[in-house]
Amino acid sequence: MPVESDSEWFSVVEGRFRDAMGNVAAPVAVMTTIQEGEPHGTTVSAFASLSMSPPMLMFALDRGSRLLARLGVRSRVGVNILANGQHALALTFAGKSENKFEHVDWVLDSRAPRVSGTHAWVALDIRQLVPAGDHLILVGDVVNAQATEGLAPLTYHNRTFGSHATLL
Repeated sequence: MPVESDSEWFSVVEGRFRDAMGNVAAPVAVMTTIQEGEPHGTTVSAFASLSMSPPMLMFALDRGSRLLARLGVRSRVGVNILANGQHALALTFAGKSENKFEHVDWVLDSRAPRVSGTHAWVALDIRQLVPAGDHLILVGDVVNAQATEGLAPLTYHNRTFGSHATLL
């Protein structure tokens, strides 16, 4: 396909990249924090373990994220890795509502909001914020973690929710 300018070329590449990344299955998590006694959170699929020694995790937030506006170095963050069947929760936290926790069962664990019924839980302290395009990458030191046995993870693939199937 002929492209007439650099901006058109970039637009084509951006669209192809979006399609390619949509074709990659990603885990889904709700990142949470508490500020002045109020819980805050947002859904992300851009997160991963970074280091085992010391234990570290990284995740990315859009520069316009309301959660990002509440975070800085040394902030405590809860990483609620969602279980299969928690897609409604993922959509709730992806939305723009101010009261995302209104009908959500959660507790304060390791000084961060922990959502009930998740596939796994990690609490971390933000060590570093790294600019990256239209996002910031947040790097955190793990202070607590727990897996829940018997629950499959929620994944996002081709703009739909699903889960992992074990091969026999």
